[in-house]
Amino acid sequence: MTNNLNLNLNTDIKFLKGVGPQRASILYQNDINTVIDLLRYYPRKYLDRTNIKRISHLKIGEHAVVMAKVKTFNMRRTKRNKYFQVTAVDDFGGYINCIWFNSLSWITDKFKIGDRVAFFGKIEFYQNLRINHPEFDILDDDDDPINTGCIVPLYPSNNLLKKVGLDSRGIRKLIIRIFKDLDELIVDYHNTELVKSEGLMNLYESLYNIHIPLNNDCIKNALYRLKFDEHFFLQLLKALSKKKREQTVGQSFEKLGPYAKDIYKNLDFHLTNAQIKVLREIRKDFKSNKPMNRLIQGDVGCGKTIVAVLAASIIVGNESQVAIIAPTEILAEQHFKTFSNYFKNFEIDCCLLISNIKKKDKDLIYEKIKNGESHIILGTHALIQDNVIFKNLGLTIIDEQHKFGVEQRKKLIHKGNNPNILAMTATPIPRTLAFTIHGDMEISWIDEMPKNRQKIITKMINSNEISKVYKNIKEEMDKGNHCYIVYPIISESEKIDAKSAETAFLNLKKNDFKNYKLGFMHGQLKKEEKDNLMNSFINGDVECLISTTVVEVGIDNPKASIMVIENAERFGLTQLHQLRGTIGRGDVASTC
Repeated sequence: MTNNLNLNLNTDIKFLKGVGPQRASILYQNDINTVIDLLRYYPRKYLDRTNIKRISHLKIGEHAVVMAKVKTFNMRRTKRNKYFQVTAVDDFGGYINCIWFNSLSWITDKFKIGDRVAFFGKIEFYQNLRINHPEFDILDDDDDPINTGCIVPLYPSNNLLKKVGLDSRGIRKLIIRIFKDLDELIVDYHNTELVKSEGLMNLYESLYNIHIPLNNDCIKNALYRLKFDEHFFLQLLKALSKKKREQTVGQSFEKLGPYAKDIYKNLDFHLTNAQIKVLREIRKDFKSNKPMNRLIQGDVGCGKTIVAVLAASIIVGNESQVAIIAPTEILAEQHFKTFSNYFKNFEIDCCLLISNIKKKDKDLIYEKIKNGESHIILGTHALIQDNVIFKNLGLTIIDEQHKFGVEQRKKLIHKGNNPNILAMTATPIPRTLAFTIHGDMEISWIDEMPKNRQKIITKMINSNEISKVYKNIKEEMDKGNHCYIVYPIISESEKIDAKSAETAFLNLKKNDFKNYKLGFMHGQLKKEEKDNLMNSFINGDVECLISTTVVEVGIDNPKASIMVIENAERFGLTQLHQLRGTIGRGDVASTC
């Protein structure tokens, strides 16, 4: 294709030479519709062929790229376990073994005899040169490892793309062709002064170097420019969203109402200075006729819930409704109990709306919400359903707001006439990052824990020290305290190399904790079974709860003083933080 065919960034991908109808159809399915879409299809990583070594030149302990052909591959066994081995030979006669242990089902069908493969990893020696668990990329036969000497981008490619020849190499060819035809037609949307003052590559250079880099510095500078753009446009979008919200007129709630003072006076604890400060910020928002859009950030157990209760009491006191949405049924039920307890002395109707409710009861709840009989409505995603119609929604509280998508939050908010929004999160986000992500929201910080809370001691241990941990658990249970042991999966799996909750429960019940009362909690239990188990754990009929991450949020047991998280590497930072927050909720010292 030549420029006289008017190839530009918005040209349909089917008109690019080398695509055609069949390939275009597959590209469309992968959200690649135009030339610019393909240029924005960034490499997943790079293969640095500038540092490829002959096998005979390798040194023990170094990390290196080896390009060789597969000579043999097979499953092997030792007395203890089995492993998968590939033996590969380079063009100079050197050979190396590549070894994989554990969870082998994914690797056994990856290779064919004669495949040219780039292996990367740490060089070791055991009877012969070897790499344990190398990263690898299967290359094309005409890729010349000796003369290549460049950095090759590797693109994400699924089975559909591969079937039509659009593996990493096929995509690379299309992109190179685009740059030959487009040349300087990519116009930068930043002015020259901004590009210069921020030390950026121009747009054409950044897109070119992300796909056809000369060296690692080119990749680094191209990435910096593209990430700058992501943040720039995110902030622009947030600023526009905030501006639009500031121009929106909502309800004003100037009066404190008849409930807030009574609830505050009857608290059996003192609010922290941080909680009082946040409540003042919320109160100020309520008095304005601009809808509040506020995020409360605070560690697990810092007292976000009581702030939400007092905020809700002001709205209900002004004859409006409050919707509180939580990501799990366990957490929604926990909130329902908490809110019902605080409002039990008033003529305030709190209702719970979750999926696990009979249709007859749901219809009754829908009607009460619609005619205004229900004042505080708590639930899960069930609140977003079309059947839920509020009479006068004044406040939407979104707990664990990062668990909900933008569209889900929007659907709930649109059920009212510009209602106030109060989002809450315990996810640890640094302040600068929080302002970047939530630039359209006002952010309140509860950075102070209740005075009776002791610091949770957090330790990382090796599995060979688990007997000491079990001893500590027994000591805690002997004192009348409770504990959790959390696992990433319910049952044993060939695909996942991790300990299972079910196997652990049976083993611990039979051996280490045979004299103690154990419970087994997981997501496949029926609601009634979960409720009974939770109540047993809280009242002491269960002393140690073996569980999956279903306990991540929603269980409030002040006597829980110790938590063990097995295979912690399989959990995200947010999950680990949430799990740790389920202990230390009383006045006893706690350890995770």
